[in-house]
Formats: sequence, structure tokens, C-alpha cells
Amino acid sequence: MFKALALIAALAVPSAALAQAAPPPEPIRVMIVGTVHFGNPGQDLNNVAMDPVTTPAKQAELAAVAEALARFQPTAVAVERQAADPATLLDARYPAFTPDMLLTNPDERYQVAYRLAHNAGLDRVYAIDEQGGEGRRDYFPFNKVSDWFEAHDRAGEFAALNSQIAAYTADLEVRQRTETIGALLTDTNRPDHPIHGSLSFYYGLLTFGDGVEQPGADLNAGWYERNARIFVKLMTVARPGDRIVVVFGVGHAYWLRHFVENTPGFELVDPVPYLAGS
Repeated sequence: MFKALALIAALAVPSAALAQAAPPPEPIRVMIVGTVHFGNPGQDLNNVAMDPVTTPAKQAELAAVAEALARFQPTAVAVERQAADPATLLDARYPAFTPDMLLTNPDERYQVAYRLAHNAGLDRVYAIDEQGGEGRRDYFPFNKVSDWFEAHDRAGEFAALNSQIAAYTADLEVRQRTETIGALLTDTNRPDHPIHGSLSFYYGLLTFGDGVEQPGADLNAGWYERNARIFVKLMTVARPGDRIVVVFGVGHAYWLRHFVENTPGFELVDPVPYLAGS
């Protein structure tokens, strides 16, 4: 009996040793590149009116940005678009991309993400955005917040809360006329950026509510959920050892960085050292 147990133990030791010696999977390295919307769609609370980026001068600046990001050696790119096929999450528009489109389409998905993927010879461009719609929740119910602060005579408090972002937006409109796109992206992607590196505006909205209604809390919950769902889609397509550049509106940067930093198997890569000087 004792010999049998000893034999079983002896056989188990090598297996345990092999299991312990198995190397962990390669981390998935993710670079979040937050951008303003180059095409001026006017869909945010505070919008930057960008000069055309299809001019020769701006195209040279964007080529330098793509070259800088290429030093990260990405294996995939992900963009702020909803996928036509949720099974693959591949961006259905990217296969038709040609560099000629950069001269007519100002969209940052083309100018930064598609340009980078094309230059790097990638075919893995994913559409990982999440949007509300019919039968789904509103991920940014700002109208309920505005209705509440108007009804409670607190519009002035919202204006004060929003003033820092409004001032930054106005300043950025001026700066984009003289600074390179690379310099602007370097600044807006700083983890310690006073606007994009914190949740002070969103958490300030928590004050808009009472014992009956909490529209500020509802907005925060919806914004968190949207970004969480975006990150889950990224997790779905990511492979061990991947190096993924995520090009999204800069308002998403805080939460997307948060999820990457706090999810086992993922490693956040700061884009600033790559963008600096571009």
C-alpha cells in the first residue's frame, strides 16, 4: 500500500514541476491613442473645430504621427466604429481603404488608424465601439441631467463645472492652427492631463441629483458601461502577445486606460513617448 502511494507521489511530482515551469502567456500590450474628431461632427458637449487635415502640410504631420506610432510595432488596430459582424468585430470599411482616401476623408479613423494599419501591412482592424439604440440604454443621457439642473435652478453650477473643458476646447481650437497634430496628440494623451487624465467633470455631475432622481449618477453609470463594453470587445479579439493601437475619441481615454491597466494579461503602453516630436 505504502509503495503504491509512493509511486503515485513520484509520478505526480514531475507533472507538478512541468506545470510550474510552463511559461505564462505573453501579455497583450495596448496603446490608447485619444484624438479629437478631425471631421468636426459636432457630437460632443464641447467640440473642437479643426482646420482641414487634408492639406499637404497636415498630411505631412499625420504621416509623421503614423511613423511614430509604427515604432510600437502594432499587430492590430481598433477604432471607434460599430462592427457590422459582431462575430469577428472586423472593421468592414478598412478592406476598401486606399491612401488616396486620405486626401478627401478627414475622419481620424482614416487619417490615423487606417493609415497606420496600411503602412504596417495589417489586416486586423477591429470596430469595437458600443452605441445605444432602439431597445438599448442611452449610454450618455445628458438631456436628463440638463432637464434636472434647469428644473432646480442650477444651470449656473453646470456652467461653472463645464467652464474648464470649454476653456480648454477654445484654447485647443487656437493651438491647432499653429501646432502640429503630433504635438496636440502628445499633449491630449498625457495621463496627467487636467481634462483627459481625470474624471473631475463626470464626478462633478454626481452633484446633480436628489433623493428622488439621480441623473448625474445615471450618466456616469451609462458612460462607464459603454466603455466597459468597448473594452470587452477588445478583449474578445486580442491574442497573447498582441500589440494593439486603439484609436478613439479622447473622451474615452481615461476609462479605456483604466480597464487595460487593471485587467490581468493586459499591459498599458503610453503613447506619449512615441508621439513626442512627431
